[in-house]
Amino acid sequence: MVSVNPVGPTDLSAAGADLFDSERQDWLVDPRTAFDAWLASQNFRHSSAEVYRAQWGLFLEWLQARHKNLVTVDMGSIAEFVGGLSIRKPQRARYLRLIERVLDHVREIELASTNPARFIAQDGEAEWRNARDNEPTGFLTIAERSALIAYLSSPVTNLTSAQRWRERRDRALIAVFLGGGIKTGEARTMSVDCVTAGSPWVVIEASNPLFTRRTRLAPFAVSVLDAWLDERKQAELSGELVFPASPSGRPMHKATMLRAVDALVEAAGISRSREARASPHTLRNSFAADLFESGVEPEVVGQWLGFAQAVSANRLHRAWKTWNEQEKFDAETRLEETSTSSEDPDQTRERG
Repeated sequence: MVSVNPVGPTDLSAAGADLFDSERQDWLVDPRTAFDAWLASQNFRHSSAEVYRAQWGLFLEWLQARHKNLVTVDMGSIAEFVGGLSIRKPQRARYLRLIERVLDHVREIELASTNPARFIAQDGEAEWRNARDNEPTGFLTIAERSALIAYLSSPVTNLTSAQRWRERRDRALIAVFLGGGIKTGEARTMSVDCVTAGSPWVVIEASNPLFTRRTRLAPFAVSVLDAWLDERKQAELSGELVFPASPSGRPMHKATMLRAVDALVEAAGISRSREARASPHTLRNSFAADLFESGVEPEVVGQWLGFAQAVSANRLHRAWKTWNEQEKFDAETRLEETSTSSEDPDQTRERG
């Protein structure tokens, strides 16, 4: 344990000095418990407090692994920690803001004048700002899913015959990504024998019969796929592929699928609200998210997604839980910031 030789003003009473000494020692000996006490005094929402507690715990574990504590931590250490987080840049900034606030409190107790987190936060050219964004597993929010589903289910009008069947095909393709968790390679080779009109079950064939599986489509995906199968029949497209690239029946290229996702996400009006591009894999993850939200067990979700091992489904479930908590935290943070910015300036000055 590192010893601390506090230096304070000479006019402090003995009782006050004892109080500062005690709290200073708490932060040094048991920073988790000291943080809980500080957190309780901040009047945060319960959900926000839980996120802050988890963030602080991760920071402490990182410090412990490097044999540092709240006294010996410096700017370089904090910059290294924040820059190495596998989260987006705005979330790194919020993480740094938490560390800054806590160290403000700790440094105030120590009667010290420097806070290394504050220097990093104020440095516009700090390395952590330039660190590559390590995007976590991506999902669509519930609102984004709803908007995309609404567009996929909307009428197809004012198109030529060739434009209409391609629009129907692309909508059905995105529907089986979002509503069935199907991969691009699986969609590319899927034959009409694998689907039955009106049925939620789709057979995903594999070169090894042991890996052939079934997945269950969401109701909206069944409707969108049925509309495409009717259109496909009326257009008299050749071949046995569910999603042909042309009337001759040749398979779609993956790049064409990606463009279809981009176009429909844009048409649904959700691309502008997203920091990261929505890919077929994002839609597949969002299919799993919808199942997790409905209480479906990770093991079942893994079977429908075609995971060979249960650990993959559990890993995706943990990623979804982490993402879901972060979404709630971000929403509450925005609400708190909005409430703060809309306060009456006179009332704010009176409280200050």
